Amino acid sequence: METIEHKTITANGMKIHIAEKGQGPLVLFLHGFPELWYSWRHQILYMAAHGYRAVAPDLRGYGDTTGAPVHDCTKFTSLHVVGDI
Repeated sequence: METIEHKTITANGMKIHIAEKGQGPLVLFLHGFPELWYSWRHQILYMAAHGYRAVAPDLRGYGDTTGAPVHDCTKFTSLHVVGDI
């Protein structure tokens, strides 16, 4: 079974979990509500096998991404999420 690599990066004061595999041009997978990087697991493997670097983060407030002010809904606008990316 192929494995997907996991790591944590820091951005905007948060620790953002990302899942990635492959090398080549970047394909960025962004999950919806209420999902995680895991929603893209099959696509990550497929794209990596076809010459792409596939990356899927857990967005602000989801999964293993930590540090977002979860009790302040004003910090979860689409502009905040885009800023994290």
